[in-house]
Amino acid sequence: MRPAVFLDRDGTVIEEVGHLGEPERVAILPGVPAALRGLSDAGFALVLVTNQAGVARGMFTEEDVAAVNARTAELLAAEGVSLDGIYHCPHHPDFTGPCDCRKPEPGMLKSAARDLDLDLGASWMVGDHPSDAGAARAAGARPIIVRTGHGLLPGSDHDPGPDATIVDDLAAAADLILGER
Repeated sequence: MRPAVFLDRDGTVIEEVGHLGEPERVAILPGVPAALRGLSDAGFALVLVTNQAGVARGMFTEEDVAAVNARTAELLAAEGVSLDGIYHCPHHPDFTGPCDCRKPEPGMLKSAARDLDLDLGASWMVGDHPSDAGAARAAGARPIIVRTGHGLLPGSDHDPGPDATIVDDLAAAADLILGER
């Protein structure tokens, strides 16, 4: 079993632009490729886990999500980064009812752990929203919240919790993870 760094997509790896269904709008955030190469070189699996409620809302299709994810992987590959897995949740409780995959539920992380033989207890979750921290906790991974997305809005519903480390961006998250190794 190997450790993983689970990565939220929008606001963590790519620019946050709202509900994204068009692959041509994908833009990798600065510093992300180098950070991911460092994590991969240190032996971490890199797994994208993304809530995509726009599917449940009828804003775009699962095929659109797949195209955006493929474009994200393509742009990262051009920078020497290979993702070990990509998982998405197309649900929203107001439209499809509850599920076990929508963060803060741990379903995507647990599926990836089964599929890729990952050690959740030695893994990290990096995201821009408290639901990312919740998914990390529920799966037994350690949470890191980045300021590059929208996860640090004022208000108690945007509190990532006392055990979530808050850093500026994915590069700072990678430095923290690698420094704890």
